Amino acid sequence: MTHHHAPRFRFCPYCGGRLGSRQIKSGEPERLVCHACHEVLYLDPKVAVGTIIGDGRNRIVLVQRAIEPGYGRWVFPGGYVDRGEPLEAAARREAREECGLDIALDGLVNIYSYPGRTPIIVVYAATCVGGDLRPDEESLDAQWFDRTDIPWSLLAFPSTTQALGEYLRGRVYPLDGEIERLA
Repeated sequence: MTHHHAPRFRFCPYCGGRLGSRQIKSGEPERLVCHACHEVLYLDPKVAVGTIIGDGRNRIVLVQRAIEPGYGRWVFPGGYVDRGEPLEAAARREAREECGLDIALDGLVNIYSYPGRTPIIVVYAATCVGGDLRPDEESLDAQWFDRTDIPWSLLAFPSTTQALGEYLRGRVYPLDGEIERLA
């Protein structure tokens, strides 16, 4: 069993020695191990956040991607979390960057991961509290969609479809109020 879509690292980041694949423990995937210093290079997942932003009038924001993967398809605003950045801060930052809106986080919709895929996607429900809706350089368009007009066949990712479905069914877990006060 090996990691799917793993980058092809050839040299140890610690000593520069050559890396090779080896199973460390039974039942686990093969790991990259340095032949010289014996360090194990763990290929960890990447964390992404997304926000389903509502306006209190049964509308949500979607942005149309101008980059791959998913060029031309619709998603809610989101992106990768920077090392050391709190998830909630990343969600607010990505909403501001991708669609120009300031948000208040209302709750957690869910956390998604898929076999063979690198990202873990944390999706929040949010309310628009300011800003002007606009696309950024990674988007072709940004629009408010009525809940009944979501372009389901044009959504970019399984997590987009699953999270929107859960959100529309009312599946949102409340956040501890302390999180928003500290932001």
